[in-house]
Amino acid sequence: MNQEIQAYNDKQNDDFKAICNRLAHLIDQNLPEAENKIWHRHPVWFLEGNPTVGYSIQKPGVRLMFWSGADFGEAGLNVLGKKFKDASVFFNDLSEINENDLKRWLNKTRQIQWDYKNLVKRKGELVRRS
Repeated sequence: MNQEIQAYNDKQNDDFKAICNRLAHLIDQNLPEAENKIWHRHPVWFLEGNPTVGYSIQKPGVRLMFWSGADFGEAGLNVLGKKFKDASVFFNDLSEINENDLKRWLNKTRQIQWDYKNLVKRKGELVRRS
């Protein structure tokens, strides 16, 4: 695991640390080609420089976010972004992570992407990559 991401995970309370470590492991396992780093203070995975999935700690729990997740057609990603095409789910216990769902979502992140990488260059216009 990326050392910066491990350091981020290690700073969390025990429950959230376990969730973060599991998410990072599953994302790394299912998106081995993805670059990952701390971006805007949170772990994020990129495909060809485009942010696709990441997680952060928020009041409702550990938020797993897919940048283009609103187009996945997945009921489990039930927190939809208001401005962009993101979708999220929150976890408060390790047992809430459904690995089959997560694997399916990670596969969809390869297939369905909006171009966040060039959002600034396009002056806020979001264009579909695939």
